[in-house]
Amino acid sequence: MSSLTLVVMAAGIGSRYGGLKQIEAFGPGGEVVMEYSVFDALRAGFDRVVFIIRKDFEAPFRDRTGRKVEHAADTAYVFQSVSQVPAGFPVPEDRVKPWGTAQAILACRPAVRTPFAAINADDFYGRSTFDIMAAELRRIRHRRRSGDAAMIGYVLANTLSEHGHVARGVCEATPDGYLVNIRELLKVQRFPDAIKFTEDGTTWTPLPPESLVSMNFWGFQPGLFDDLEILFRDFLRAGPAHLEKAEFLIPEAVGALVRAAKSRVKILPTPERWFGVTYQEDRPRVRAAILDLVRRGVYPPDLWAAS
Repeated sequence: MSSLTLVVMAAGIGSRYGGLKQIEAFGPGGEVVMEYSVFDALRAGFDRVVFIIRKDFEAPFRDRTGRKVEHAADTAYVFQSVSQVPAGFPVPEDRVKPWGTAQAILACRPAVRTPFAAINADDFYGRSTFDIMAAELRRIRHRRRSGDAAMIGYVLANTLSEHGHVARGVCEATPDGYLVNIRELLKVQRFPDAIKFTEDGTTWTPLPPESLVSMNFWGFQPGLFDDLEILFRDFLRAGPAHLEKAEFLIPEAVGALVRAAKSRVKILPTPERWFGVTYQEDRPRVRAAILDLVRRGVYPPDLWAAS
């Protein structure tokens, strides 16, 4: 069986949540959300896990999650930091957060040598999505196009928090299901009359609830790293004023590669309902959803008891 890597982006600060949601327990055995993704990925045939974290919470991360996964799979750790920029590019003095999801994936380059899936640590994606992605990665690895990639597409209405706005990458696709463009909307929210987004904080524009969106569940080949390095340099050339808060995001990077005909991204629709931890108020819903899946036998009460 072809080797596949799961990359878990777990270096976020969690400013809207107000804490390290990456290591907060949600399962009956003290599992964090990402453990269910890792468990599903291993069942789907992934055989290596790379965690992208920040150095300042390495110890609690390993204690809470890392050591359990290490017993079940080949595991590596990569550290993302604000100081990781190419030579000659200064870091703004006021910059605190890392540079975003595309920089996170670029940071894992030394640890990834196979086709890989990249996911957020605090999102629950659903078991079948990992089977879908594993099958597609095995297909594209045998093609000659190193830019072939994949993205799990969720129905927008299945992905929203009930407690505030969220960021979503809204997709435009060809009739045969390939990505044409992806627009990263940073404030999308459900209202009583519609789902809407705003770019200025004042004007809200409706979005079709059946829109396909990215939840940062991507499938790539290692050739992506060369392209990301070039795009990151272009991003940093924008100048200090832009760089104090701007983020180098994977949906925007992928969109740029698609528009430049350097990448072809297959959208893989999924019927799964996404749920995640954006706000503290999301915790009861996420815990209840996981407990329901355990009761129905989708997951064992203790994920790693047999590992």
